[in-house]
Amino acid sequence: MNKPLRRIAIFCGILVLALLVRTNYIQYVRADELNANEHNRRVQIERYAHERGNIIVDGEPVTGSVETTDSDFKYKRVWKDGPMWAPVTGYSSQAFDSSQLESIEDGILTGNSDDLFFDRTLSMFTGDKKTGGNIVTTLNSAAQKAAFKGLGNKKGAVAALDPQTGAILALASTPSYDPSVFAGNSMKDSDARQKLLEDKDKPMLNRALRETYPPGSTFKVVTAAAALENGLYTDIDAKTDSPLPWRLPQSTNLLQNEGNIPCKDASLREALRWSCNTVFGKMSDDLGNEKMIEQADKFGFNEEVFTPVRADASVYPKDNPPQNAMAGIGQASNRTTPLQMAMVASAIANDGKLMQPYMVAQRQAPNLDVIYTHEKEQLSEPLSAENAQKVQQMMETVVKDGTGTNAQIDGVTVGGKTGTAQHGLNNSEKPYAWFISYAKSDSGSPVAVAVVVEDGNANRDDISGGGLAAPIAKNVMKAVLDGK
Repeated sequence: MNKPLRRIAIFCGILVLALLVRTNYIQYVRADELNANEHNRRVQIERYAHERGNIIVDGEPVTGSVETTDSDFKYKRVWKDGPMWAPVTGYSSQAFDSSQLESIEDGILTGNSDDLFFDRTLSMFTGDKKTGGNIVTTLNSAAQKAAFKGLGNKKGAVAALDPQTGAILALASTPSYDPSVFAGNSMKDSDARQKLLEDKDKPMLNRALRETYPPGSTFKVVTAAAALENGLYTDIDAKTDSPLPWRLPQSTNLLQNEGNIPCKDASLREALRWSCNTVFGKMSDDLGNEKMIEQADKFGFNEEVFTPVRADASVYPKDNPPQNAMAGIGQASNRTTPLQMAMVASAIANDGKLMQPYMVAQRQAPNLDVIYTHEKEQLSEPLSAENAQKVQQMMETVVKDGTGTNAQIDGVTVGGKTGTAQHGLNNSEKPYAWFISYAKSDSGSPVAVAVVVEDGNANRDDISGGGLAAPIAKNVMKAVLDGK
């Protein structure tokens, strides 16, 4: 070969080598980057080219897929009873991505998860149409319906747990929204989503997980647990050292009780029965801020909770003595999510053991083979079994003949605690109505519930945890019990 031809051959070889290097660099080194690029429409087209897997409740799908006629995206998401299930599923939109379970479990639902590699490979040889896998939840449809119907047109939220496993049985938030209205990518979908975002009532806010409220008197069960765990009191029927009136520390202000109730030196049982601010405020002050924070932390405060959907951290604050006394009765800077207060009731009902809340029971391959099963996990032990049973006795007195009688269920042992949390500067806004509870059967407690209601239309004097929130909790507990 003469010299010019040899040079041309070498040059062509270099070009081929460069092309191979470039092709492999793009296909393997930059593959993930290019797949994730927002301008790569081929990835999006492929994502919506097949039916999405479903989210399952009680063996039935609460989601589905329908073919579109006005887009190059073939399928879009639809929901059954979308407003009721949106706080659980979140949304999946061709234009606005996804949230909550629809986002966290996207790999399984689209069929693109590494866990489904074998199924995808097999379908290449069998010619089966690609579909997504399913997410089987822990939700109880009857309990969810009772929660959603109970809240009605009021703002509020409900969280219900199985105390023995941590399984989430209900997760409702109102007002809600239908994720189907912006599941596509048309201008109509965009307008519908924008309308929801601009709604002053925030229907897309998951109040059960992402809103924190002052817990009011429901927090007194945590303060009672702290008193028992730290040995401040041991006998729930013995008198406490609780003068009336009681002056807040480092202050001239007197802490008030609601109505003419017997709170002077009241026992723990009677103080919880009548919700005595003076008893629990002084109790929190006697324990001190550090011990109160320590007890709250054991129940899950001051950390985010993952269900796997993230719940905002509830906060028991570092504070000075007068504010710590108020935080001990669920006011001041004390703030919590409904899920967190369901966790408190759950731990007490489960003899002091707090289980990790979760809502995904199984992941299924498209052929319904189970590829993941959740195993229950203990999160902490906020109080001993002995002290938990003492708090149970106190909470059961509240429901039997205290402020929580509206939660009574015939033939069932129910424990609860009402709360009416002050809201706004100097309590200028209408208060929040709270109720936390559990129901017990012979084999233990199958359900613990927390309910918060923001009823802006109610008369201020008519707002109470026992009046507004307890009946909702009762119906949720009854729905679970009836299904056992």
